Amino acid sequence: MKFDVIGDVHGCYEELCELFHKLGYEQKQENYFVHPDGRIPVFVGDITDRGPNSIKTIELVYEMVVKQKKANYVPGNHCNKLYRFFLGNKVQQKHGLETTVAEYQALDKNRQQKIRKQFMYLYDNAELYLSIPEANAIIAHAGIKESYIGRKDKKVQTFVLYGDITGEFDVDGRPIRRDWAQHYHGERWIIYGHTPVLKPRIIHKTINIDTGCVFGNELTAFRLPEETTIAVPSKQPFVEEKFRSFPED
Repeated sequence: MKFDVIGDVHGCYEELCELFHKLGYEQKQENYFVHPDGRIPVFVGDITDRGPNSIKTIELVYEMVVKQKKANYVPGNHCNKLYRFFLGNKVQQKHGLETTVAEYQALDKNRQQKIRKQFMYLYDNAELYLSIPEANAIIAHAGIKESYIGRKDKKVQTFVLYGDITGEFDVDGRPIRRDWAQHYHGERWIIYGHTPVLKPRIIHKTINIDTGCVFGNELTAFRLPEETTIAVPSKQPFVEEKFRSFPED
């Protein structure tokens, strides 16, 4: 089996469609994509927020993952927050959630109910992280430590959604995260996103494919077993300060 792992979409629906076309997928009935060779897309989480088309992205991912069963999905921290919003919990509408909520609230009541039901079903039925033995890979939104693989407890959930956070924040108010990838020495690929980087970052057998499409850079896919990346340029304004650099980069 062959897989195309897709980085954080964040509502960049047009770029996602362009990426599917570039990867060789065919569009069916204008609402989902299928590869003629049976390749399987895997969404690495954070499909909504910040970008211009979160609702259409939800519909596409739901169609491909749930209805057509032609794709896989793992949730990200933004997915978790939207899920809690749909549950009726009090969540702060900032850091991008406000854009999805605005799109959602502009819909008529019937469509709101449909989108809410689709997204909650997608989230409820998603694995916290995905193990793909055929590709010798683990897909987790913010990555995963080797010692956490096989576990699903609260500590692992926090790591998979938010990364190796310290509980501290930098001067811009962003959470400080440890560079866990430097200490990974496993044999399986760990494919993740969450932290925007200007180009896919490979450390040991880990790869960060969040190339910040919503911040004006690119939307990237990592192909297995080929171990190659394919990207399309973003249509969004470029916001340089959103990208993280690392000492060795």
